[in-house]
Amino acid sequence: MIQETFDVIVIGGGPAGASAAMEAAGAGLSVALLDEGVDAGGQVYRAPVSGTGASSGQPDGEIGDALRQNLASSTVTCLFGHRVWLVEQGFKLHALGSEGPVSLQADRLVVAAGAQERHRPIPGWTLPGVIGLAGATNLLKSQKILPGQRTVVAGSGPLLLLVAQSILKGGGELAAVIDANGRTDWLRRLPAMMARPRLMARGTKWLADLVRAGVPLYSRHALTRIEGSDEVTGVTLAPIDDEWRPDHTAQVSLSCDAVCYGFGLMPATAITRLLGARHAYDAATGGWSAVTAPDGATDIPGLYVTGDGAGISGADAAISLGRITGRAVAVSLGRSTPATGALMKEAGRAARFGQSMTGLAMPRDGIMEAATPDTIVCRCEGLTRRVLDEAIDAGSRTLNGLKSATRCGMGPCGGRVCEDSAAALIAHRTGLTRQDIGQATARPPLRPMPLGQLAGEFNYSDLPMPEPAPQ
Repeated sequence: MIQETFDVIVIGGGPAGASAAMEAAGAGLSVALLDEGVDAGGQVYRAPVSGTGASSGQPDGEIGDALRQNLASSTVTCLFGHRVWLVEQGFKLHALGSEGPVSLQADRLVVAAGAQERHRPIPGWTLPGVIGLAGATNLLKSQKILPGQRTVVAGSGPLLLLVAQSILKGGGELAAVIDANGRTDWLRRLPAMMARPRLMARGTKWLADLVRAGVPLYSRHALTRIEGSDEVTGVTLAPIDDEWRPDHTAQVSLSCDAVCYGFGLMPATAITRLLGARHAYDAATGGWSAVTAPDGATDIPGLYVTGDGAGISGADAAISLGRITGRAVAVSLGRSTPATGALMKEAGRAARFGQSMTGLAMPRDGIMEAATPDTIVCRCEGLTRRVLDEAIDAGSRTLNGLKSATRCGMGPCGGRVCEDSAAALIAHRTGLTRQDIGQATARPPLRPMPLGQLAGEFNYSDLPMPEPAPQ
């Protein structure tokens, strides 16, 4: 087992984490960066699989390439392919890599864990052939693999256009693009979108490409069912009202063999919850996130959160936010760094666009009506809406209460897939706010871990054996 001590540990090699690590290392600090991926870049600037040439032609592929090159030439100790499964108080971190367990200690910890995908359950959403919008972008970016031969793209937010355009560009057939938002919803976001004219122009072009290709576009519609028994064979969709309640009397059916489906992103908070940092709920930034100062500092001395983990602001903002946090960490350890005023302004401009898109992606309460009593909500434990409704009606009004009553969130995903939907179901059924419902308590391991790999290789001679008793 490798055991090392650093001035700073950064968890997450996306644009925020990599930028924070390089700033801190540039100030003369010893820095370790850990990420589950094979290289830096995170989800937006994901490194292509070797030999695919996948980065060529991808939006902002050159930014990811530059990020990786700069990181490689820095003094940052990069531990890619390492899965962090426990962070203890005092910033002792435990991870598992291809060569076995690793334990690291640091004076400062920067959590740049990024975001995770938000789902909403409907009948058939667990079928093979259904993939999240964020998962689809990773598949298309890094490996150039199409989700299917004839794909429906549905949900909300800017990932709809990105995924649909990528499928079209890759030679796939699009059965339809189904957006829960209407034209007026997008128009309301226009002033904020103007803060990033480059991104706005790109999205406008993607939409024009879809129209030119004759792709059916449904606005203010949502999926109510994904059809199939062992695989996807089609979808049913319906118009929705302002709260996204579906009108089942006006449903439409489409044939397809794949569905890309999702409702934007939310901050990944498992590590900061495990450490006991204070969190707050803000729909404008994707939901629950650690409460931070502008430089990323939390209420726990020495703990910083940066990038989308501190509230969804987008990749452009993440780079500036990471640099701000890296400099703040360096200053806290007695190093001198440049002022961050210009970076703060740049981050604010970029965040305005990113947070506008986050608000557009946030699902509204009525979408929960698409989940029937027999719809699976917690797929790891096989729990249906009926089971959760009964527990809620019996008095489970918090996520921890629902977990205790039903095991919701106790499967291999640790609640990453179902927790937000379960909380939305409690809110829908009781009228409670998300603040009242709260978060589930985070528990180690933060990720599913093979016990054999954690234990490492051993033989029986390693086991302490007592001396035999005297005859």
